[in-house]
Amino acid sequence: MTYQNRPPVPAWLRQMVRQAKQHGSDSLHRHIVEQLEDQQLHTVCQGARCPNQGSCFSQGTATFMILGNSCTRNCAFCAVGHGVPAPVDADEPGRLKTAVEHMGLKHVVVTAVTRDDLADGGASHFAAVIAELRTLPEPPAVEVLTSDFQGNTGAVAAVLAAKPEIFAHNIEMVPRLYGAVRPGAEYSRSLAVLRYAAEHAQTPTTIKTGFMVGLGEERQEIRNLLRDLRAAGVQMVTIGQYLAPTMQHYPVQRYVTPDEFRQLAAEAEQAGFISVAAGPLVRSSYHAGEFYGQMLAGNFQQ
Repeated sequence: MTYQNRPPVPAWLRQMVRQAKQHGSDSLHRHIVEQLEDQQLHTVCQGARCPNQGSCFSQGTATFMILGNSCTRNCAFCAVGHGVPAPVDADEPGRLKTAVEHMGLKHVVVTAVTRDDLADGGASHFAAVIAELRTLPEPPAVEVLTSDFQGNTGAVAAVLAAKPEIFAHNIEMVPRLYGAVRPGAEYSRSLAVLRYAAEHAQTPTTIKTGFMVGLGEERQEIRNLLRDLRAAGVQMVTIGQYLAPTMQHYPVQRYVTPDEFRQLAAEAEQAGFISVAAGPLVRSSYHAGEFYGQMLAGNFQQ
């Protein structure tokens, strides 16, 4: 399907994207790419066509995507490929650890394609990755960004038992839009995953989520979403502009201005979130280590 009637991209946003991509040619960026290729690893930075790929790689950060690069769902907003996934690669956690050690990363973000074909949705694989990273001489902080595991709380518990520093699951958008944009998921199920994680997390795990704007949501719907997330126990939130990867993906309805993002950030802070990142190019793992460090330095409490 090809969607029509897309609003023109504003000049200020085109400039922001150009600036983010200008950082993609230096030596550290090349080193990150080489390590990913050497260890046969995927990143959501590449798979989801993130506009911050160049700047993040140039800062020595990347979001690893485990369990292959083929998703069992086909959300209308996502650029990650979908289809029949390959068998789980038992050697992947070890290769990821090697890449992290060679890159010298201090904060590692690990996400995955959705694997509805697996009984535990890949939770045991997440736990294996965390366990491998803990064996490094100087273990990094580990942030996991999981699927909803089809609401399987046992799977969520298995990941929490590995004690990542951050457990994240993206709510993605306001509930009204799920049917059209995220048909394989359910708002109530994602919210329940976050609530379960908040109620069962052990130190040092912090609960995080992210969502997009510009999909046609109303301001009050965003306020309601923030309220639901705080009531569920979420502590960290990211808010970014939806950018359609191709003409076949759900179209952008509106480009939210930087000033509006500042207002959303203020509202999220007033709602009680201890860490808020909001902006046109913000994504769930955007400057993840930096924001986690700021949260720790602030000595925030739930």
